[in-house]
Amino acid sequence: MNTKELFISLNTLTLKEIKRFMRIWQQTLIPSVITTILYFIIFGNFIGSRIGLMGGFDYMQFMAPGLVMLAVITNSYNNVVSSFYGVKFQKSIEELLVSPMPTYLILLGFVAGGVVRGIIVGLLVMLTSLFFTEITIQYYFITILVVILTSILFSLAGLLNAIFADSFDDITIIPTFVLTPLIYLGGVFYSITLLTETWQLISKLNPLLYMVNAFRYGMLGVSDINVAYAISMIMVFIVIFYLVALHLLKKGIGIRS
Repeated sequence: MNTKELFISLNTLTLKEIKRFMRIWQQTLIPSVITTILYFIIFGNFIGSRIGLMGGFDYMQFMAPGLVMLAVITNSYNNVVSSFYGVKFQKSIEELLVSPMPTYLILLGFVAGGVVRGIIVGLLVMLTSLFFTEITIQYYFITILVVILTSILFSLAGLLNAIFADSFDDITIIPTFVLTPLIYLGGVFYSITLLTETWQLISKLNPLLYMVNAFRYGMLGVSDINVAYAISMIMVFIVIFYLVALHLLKKGIGIRS
């Protein structure tokens, strides 16, 4: 395939993925907005008013970056895991794998769909946050970079989950028992400086802590961890997940019966 054909192939698959979640926007875009409103009302208003300042900021303002990352992570992951498992269940993924389209482009097409959904929902959550608190962005480059890298990483993670899943129940295990606990223990609603030294060390084993804090640094200019290290770690995981997913797709592991 020449460059033009490669571009058309990637563009077609990406647009298909975008149209898929946009067609059911009531299920893919709106729930995160409603969840954000509930978080602001319950945690921000009722609880936050008793907490006061967090990291030198109003609690709602401190919480807003974490809620944006929560939306980006869950939507990027869920989009790819559901979409890829769907084509795998319908056996249509086999048609893609035997087509002239390179395997790496198939992977990028699904990931691109997850990234677009993650970014769109992240923007919607940020706009929703404006109704509850002031939104500031101190470092635009870091803010945008962290969102893109995080959405790529969790799109790849969703793809890996879908590859190994044998039933629709399997695509809910990781989000429910792994992803959700890591998100809520990743500094979305609090600063780890409030924890004891032991729990701070335990918290630093949570990779989501670094993503949330790197994004919070981009918006508010404060972070509990080293931002350069956090961004480097995200990039390393992206490379690892990409290579593993590409290998599995080429070998047909978890796909071909």
